[in-house]
This record gives sequence, C-alpha cells and structure tokens, in this order.
Amino acid sequence: MDAEIAIDAKNVWKVFGDRASEALAAINAEGLSKKDVLENFGCVVGVADASFEVRKGEIFCVMGLSGSGKSTLVRHINRLLEPTAGHILIGDKNVMDLNAQELRNLRNHRVAMVFQNFGLMPHRTVRDNVAMPLEIRGTGKARRWEEADRVLELVELTGWEDKYAHELSGGMQQRVGLARAIACDPEILLMDEPFSALDPLIRKQLQDQFMELSAKLKKTTMFITHDLDEAIRIGNRIAIMKDGRIVQTGTPQEIILNPVDDYVADFVAGISKLNLVFADTVMMPIDAYQQLHGEIPQDAGTASPDMDLNALIDRCVEGNGVLAVQDAGKTIGVIDRESLIRAIRDSRG
Repeated sequence: MDAEIAIDAKNVWKVFGDRASEALAAINAEGLSKKDVLENFGCVVGVADASFEVRKGEIFCVMGLSGSGKSTLVRHINRLLEPTAGHILIGDKNVMDLNAQELRNLRNHRVAMVFQNFGLMPHRTVRDNVAMPLEIRGTGKARRWEEADRVLELVELTGWEDKYAHELSGGMQQRVGLARAIACDPEILLMDEPFSALDPLIRKQLQDQFMELSAKLKKTTMFITHDLDEAIRIGNRIAIMKDGRIVQTGTPQEIILNPVDDYVADFVAGISKLNLVFADTVMMPIDAYQQLHGEIPQDAGTASPDMDLNALIDRCVEGNGVLAVQDAGKTIGVIDRESLIRAIRDSRG
C-alpha cells in the first residue's frame, strides 16, 4: 500500500508581474520559454508546472542552484505566495480554497516554517521566542512556557531559556528557530535553507540533530537546499529544480545512479556512490559463482542485501574475500573481491 500523502501539489505555476495571467496563457498556447516571457510580457517565471507529492513522515528535499525556484515553490505550500495556477492539497484540504481565517489556522496549527535567517525577536528571550506561536494561539503563559522548555530540551538548549538572541551563536539561534517551529506540534515543517549560513561543522551537527528529531517526532518535512551533499544526507527523496521546473524526483540512489539528463548528471558528477550502491545490486547469482569458482567457501563472510559498498569493503577485508549475501537466513547471492572491485570502479564519483 502506498504511503499516505501529506502534500499533493499539481501543476503549480508562479509568474511574477502585472501581466502574469496573460503570460501564462501564452506559455500554455505557444510554449514560450522563460526568456520569451520576460521579453514579451515583462514577467518572470518563478515556478513552472511543478507537480510533486510529499509522503507523510518523510524528509522531501528540493534542491537547485540560486534562482531555480526552490524557495519560491516552498512558499506556496502555506500560501506565503499565491500561485498563478495549480492546486496544493494538505491532507484533504485544498490550500487554494482557504479563506483568511482558515489560512491563519493552517499556519498556526498544521504547518510551521523555519527560515535561513532565524527570524528571532531580539527583544524576547529564547523561551519567549519559542513560545510565541502558542501565545498567538492564546495559550496561557504557564502552559506555553512548559512547552517551550520541553522543546528546548529536545534541541539541547536547556539552560539558555532566559538568554537573548545576541547572546547565542548562529547554530544555537537556528536551533531556537527549529524549537519554535515544533513547539506548536505541526504536522508539516517547511525548512528554507535553514543551515546554509552556518559553518560546515555546525551545519553537520545540526543536520544530525534534525534527522534525530525528525525520526523521533515523525514530522513531514519539505527541506529546501542548494547543497546536493546535504540533500543526499538527510532526504528520503529529492526533487531537483532548474529554471522553475522540477526536472527529476527520486531517492538519493535513483538521482545519483540514474540522472535523467545532462543537467542532473553534472550535479551528481562529483558525488561518491559508495554509500548508495548495495549488496543486492552487485552480487553474483549463486550458480554463476559456482560455475566460475565452485562451491561457496564454508568460511565465507556474510552480508545483508541492503549493506552498502563502504560496509562491504570492510567486511571483505576482514574475511577471506568472499561474502554470502543472505536474506532471512537464506543465501541469495555471492560477492567476491573481483565483483566488489568492479562495483567500486563503476561507482566512483
């Protein structure tokens, strides 16, 4: 059974400019390019016919270069931007049909957003910043402070509740922003390049912490990034954008091993594939191994079908160079040094 869909976006367009509707009609009728639209109508195509689904509980990364439309796209989910065309469903609700009050409820209860620039109120303490969404809901002070302290513990900021933003490092400020987003217990997190302004070490630490929190809280997340390494590291699936269009969507393994065009291939050219190729894709059938080498050695090592090349290398080095790939206690294939070396050669970034 397919996973439940948390966000369903279909044919979303965003054309900026006074003649946006006219420009979109011309795009549909004549197939105008982004450049044509600018020259003929003075309009800019921000998002072009974007369709995607985000499954409940997954981290769905949208990545692309600056100007690709990824940040514009995510702002349509909670209607910070109004689309020129298309529809967006959150659960069974079409976001486009919500009135002003319903939209406020969506933003206050179901969808929370974390921005790159932290967005902390300098005159508020850490605790008051985190508690602000609950204050907007009308939650009493004691209850909202209790909840703020709970989520600050989750992001490892216990003891900093009474500090102000200027007293915190950039990484700590971003953790406050994350805590504020999850304090209202939303179904969906929208994260717009939340770690991109941070130093690499702090960035990696926050990625680790975010993945732990995501697994623990089971939040659906749409995560915007320009960094493919980050997308691969944290994303269950990735959508790659170019000129406002989604050009490929898939798991990290699908994106890297099977790019759909030269643009995506250039993106992934320098990425190591060692942790994206698994035993079940490189193993030899048992009969093929036996024809070449005879019976599988009694002292052969074992590997699971989902063990990646990095782990297989370690396992092969520790043993006699032959691995029996086993699933539920049954050998389903064999990996020897030759097949492993061939897989490593084919998987170089």
